[in-house]
Amino acid sequence: MTDTIWKQGELIELNISDTSDTGDGVGRSHERVVFVPDTVPGDRVVVRLVHVKPTYAHAKLKQLLEPSPHRIRPSCIVADKCGGCQWQHIDYQYQLEAKRNQVIQALERIGGFVQPPVDAVLRAPSPLGYRNKATYPVGVSATGNVQAGYYQKGSHQLINLNQCTVQDARLNPLLAEVKQDIQKRNWQVYKEQFHKGVIRHLGLRIGRRTGEMLLTLIVKDWNLPGIQEQSQEWLNRYPTLVGVCLNRNPERTNAIFGSETRCIAGIGYLREEFAGLEFQVRPDTFFQVYTETAEALLQVIQSELNLQGNEVLVDTYCGIGTLTLPLAKQVHQAIGLEIQPEAVQQAILNAKRNQINNVTFMTGAVEKVLPQLKMKPDIVLLDPPRKGCDRKVIETLLISKPTCIVYVSCKVATLARDLKLLCENGVYTLIRVQPADFFPQTAHVETAAFLVLSSLHKA
Repeated sequence: MTDTIWKQGELIELNISDTSDTGDGVGRSHERVVFVPDTVPGDRVVVRLVHVKPTYAHAKLKQLLEPSPHRIRPSCIVADKCGGCQWQHIDYQYQLEAKRNQVIQALERIGGFVQPPVDAVLRAPSPLGYRNKATYPVGVSATGNVQAGYYQKGSHQLINLNQCTVQDARLNPLLAEVKQDIQKRNWQVYKEQFHKGVIRHLGLRIGRRTGEMLLTLIVKDWNLPGIQEQSQEWLNRYPTLVGVCLNRNPERTNAIFGSETRCIAGIGYLREEFAGLEFQVRPDTFFQVYTETAEALLQVIQSELNLQGNEVLVDTYCGIGTLTLPLAKQVHQAIGLEIQPEAVQQAILNAKRNQINNVTFMTGAVEKVLPQLKMKPDIVLLDPPRKGCDRKVIETLLISKPTCIVYVSCKVATLARDLKLLCENGVYTLIRVQPADFFPQTAHVETAAFLVLSSLHKA
């Protein structure tokens, strides 16, 4: 280790050679790693050290000496300030390469896999204008104007937006105009530091295929005089707006949605078409933000499984049945497990709506319900939250030994950890890893990993 002493605030010159799993550029100086937001591999930069540790540091870009060939002009005029995107300054092809490399590094470093079988990242149809959902904090400017947007990187300073280049462009009028209506109504905006005020967030959703839109105000309490009249005005103004909802979150919390939602005008859900099926999507429903890329990944799963119609499939963390129902049409029996009762109710409704009768949905924590099934499914689909699978889920799978496991993950570090547990004693073999770009302009990557029983793979 070098004896060179780093000081906070010091300026140093770096060559950026890699990206971290959080999207920062990575450089090395005197055998130590420096993480620098807003940089691209290939950049030569001057940075200011802002957080110094013995073996690494975080820094802020001060001067671009020589730009990377992968650096481009961002499509958004506030991309350098807004915390909504990280990678608008990186050309799209390189974003895909960086995401594949991120998956490979996690599987090698955390999972212990040698030359993991990682395919090229499934390319998004468009790297802009894709988000079918956006939730914006609401604030007030120094001059008293109501604002909505994303927070500035590394701060709680709101960047006011009238449009967003990554959300579906059909939502832009609502983003620009609804906050003006909030101002005219003199509704009080929530102030986090005092836990006072009413309106906390503005929630927008759209069915990419149907065009139906849903507008939700997330509020501290129900006290919005004239909300019924204003909601009807919004329905009249926006022909594709099907419903206006209020969601109450009275807690001091970083969580956006509370547990209670009321439909004020219209209907409390929109319709979306996915994989040839119709789904109801409510204000707080989990539904992948990039409809088309999610469909493309489903097609890869269907192709890899090569379903014959006699299989029993268990979909854990199934949500509203987004993956369960398309796969249920191709198997003998499907079972969906989900901890959220509201999501299970929606999944049951979606099954009925699409006349799919060979599926059962069960409410409860996967780690509790899965062992109680007392069965050996042919296929288990894992699609856990970012924290990955509970250890008991992994243990249950190692006992029941389904023929095939498909693990869909939104965080490669926990994916790699769980795959290691499934494969380390030779029970399962990792045969394919398919990353997919659900989140262009960010460092996030969705990944589907396919495992089969090693005894069958060898045979």
